[in-house]
Amino acid sequence: MGSARRSLSALALSGAIGLSSVPVTLSPVAAQPDLNSVDITTCDILIAGGGLSGSAVAYESLQAGHTVCMTDITDWVGGQISSQGVSALDEAKKQRSLLYYSQGYNELRQRIEDFYGQLNPGGCWVSVSCYMPKDAHTILQAQLLEAAERGNGELKWFPNTVIKDLEYSSDGSQITGAIAIQHSPASGADPLNTDPLSEAIEDAYSFDNSERFDKAILRFGPTGDREGPADWYVVEATETGELIALADVPYRLGIDPQSSRNPSSPSLEGDPYCTQGFTYTFAMERTERDRIQTEPEFYEQYAPYYSYEKPRDGFNATDYFDFVFTYRRIWNPAPRSTETIFGTARPAPGDISMQNWTWGNDYRPGTEEDNLIYTREQLEARGELEPGGWMGGLRVDSLRNGEENALGYYYWLVEGTTDSQVEGEVKEPFPNHKYLSGFDTPMGTAHGLSKYPYIREGRRIIGRPSYAYTNGFSIAEVDISRADYTDEYYINTLEPNTYRSLWRALAGVNVAAAIANDTPPDEIARRTRSTIYPDAIGIAQYAIDFHPCMTLHPPEAPGNTEREGIRSAHGQAYPAQIPLRATIPQKLDNLLVAGKSIATSHVAAAAYRVHSFEWSVGAAVGTAIDFALEKEVMPYELVDDLPRREPLLQELQTRLQENGNPTAFPDTSIFNEDWEEWGVW
Repeated sequence: MGSARRSLSALALSGAIGLSSVPVTLSPVAAQPDLNSVDITTCDILIAGGGLSGSAVAYESLQAGHTVCMTDITDWVGGQISSQGVSALDEAKKQRSLLYYSQGYNELRQRIEDFYGQLNPGGCWVSVSCYMPKDAHTILQAQLLEAAERGNGELKWFPNTVIKDLEYSSDGSQITGAIAIQHSPASGADPLNTDPLSEAIEDAYSFDNSERFDKAILRFGPTGDREGPADWYVVEATETGELIALADVPYRLGIDPQSSRNPSSPSLEGDPYCTQGFTYTFAMERTERDRIQTEPEFYEQYAPYYSYEKPRDGFNATDYFDFVFTYRRIWNPAPRSTETIFGTARPAPGDISMQNWTWGNDYRPGTEEDNLIYTREQLEARGELEPGGWMGGLRVDSLRNGEENALGYYYWLVEGTTDSQVEGEVKEPFPNHKYLSGFDTPMGTAHGLSKYPYIREGRRIIGRPSYAYTNGFSIAEVDISRADYTDEYYINTLEPNTYRSLWRALAGVNVAAAIANDTPPDEIARRTRSTIYPDAIGIAQYAIDFHPCMTLHPPEAPGNTEREGIRSAHGQAYPAQIPLRATIPQKLDNLLVAGKSIATSHVAAAAYRVHSFEWSVGAAVGTAIDFALEKEVMPYELVDDLPRREPLLQELQTRLQENGNPTAFPDTSIFNEDWEEWGVW
């Protein structure tokens, strides 16, 4: 594949940023090597994925004295804040004012402030903290190493490593081992992070050495010196739910079928191809003088997509460009400009902005022809569920298109004059900017794009059947949403029985009376709080925030629109909880989920995806594993008798709280419905 296309990184460094459109086919899968000669790396906990949730699992586990193996496809820890480039903390205003977060997340925020001497070295306006992705890796790595020192734990960090296969107990109820591939530059090859992910990902998942990579085959397993029902645990913390697919546990992908619990779904049957858009972030620097900008060879393909999104009433052309530039500005060195825009300093030469914009570098496929995350049926057809067949579960062509789309967006920002969403608007060029590429730049890549795309939504497990969840546990829209369900949309869209069931789900403490009296929906007073879970182990608050898939293939097609109806659920959400049941998959007893792949619906997942949530669920899972190993119980045994009292569950919750990991927001009870001041923004 390499001979058919010029390297993106070479083009970026030469100033002619571009890719050809040569299609790439699935690389042949090498025969699985003889694993008997591979030494087993032992640990108490294997974490697949070094993002924020995986790092939080490691943080708590290391402080508890455990040996932790953690892998990541990139060479940075941190995920969103580092390798994905989204180094702007998404936080709810009230929660932030109280610093009501997990202890480790608060420590991370403090370390960012200590590192720079201020919490917001970027002076951005979307957050109180915007900073350099490359620094985030350094900061978080130091935090993990100090956690290991405090707790006498051991971190075995495996960067540039992917899980290739899993091994199981004879009865299939536990994971007993994992096969992984770690890659390093081949002799004479370019350094890592020279090529974009689309060019390297299939190579990374292949057993064979290549011109690009030398491969080390790794094997992970338990230490063998523990008693109890499980002698180690495996944690799914990848960005797309790779282990979920690889282990073939029940999961959902994309839009859920419309129901009384997910009433805003625009599909009666569901749609696995329509997930939220993904984003390759990049950094750009304001310069003193205009620079010559080179149009990418593919620019005209993507130009019909780009937009500032909104009419620029009250803004002149410079105002709006500066509005977008400062939105996620990650570096604003002193002396800062005394002029302001949107409450922050105007950009000045030397300022650096990270771009993450919906009608910009978001890439939003949503059809069977272009979906990024392959469905189970697609994986099976491709042979990825066969032994040794796993290749990451992502469509390489869509990754490449997302990379091209991001590079095209930079050119549109600095030279474009069109706007796809605002009729009659003419955008002005702003060529006094530099696209930042190279290993010493914020993204740490030769090509300048983030090492991995920002993934907003991946595969989501279906939890185990339990009381009131006969089809499997899941957090739903009605568990968190502040939506006005008296709106005509719901009255006219939902079947009468579905609408009645919706209002019974919203009745709160009056639900029994509503059912017994068959109370009409318009006479039910809805609860104004989130669902309170008896097995809550963490907290989450953010808006139900959608970057919807597009209607047609390809996403950048002229005149394409967002999938109709998806934004019906877009809006405010109540402060919510993370139940233990949402982290426990079916079938496997020693696999827990600690990231965006917990059991949520498509709508709920739009709120359960930001930085503080990832840390909270990771801290909870790490603590739950420590507790399960100590008590010699399985996590599912802590919730299998609900709604009856579970003494061990209560003991776990007490431990979490004592360790500084909240399981509920202040004053949470079934009777407190006054959450107005907990609005998101």
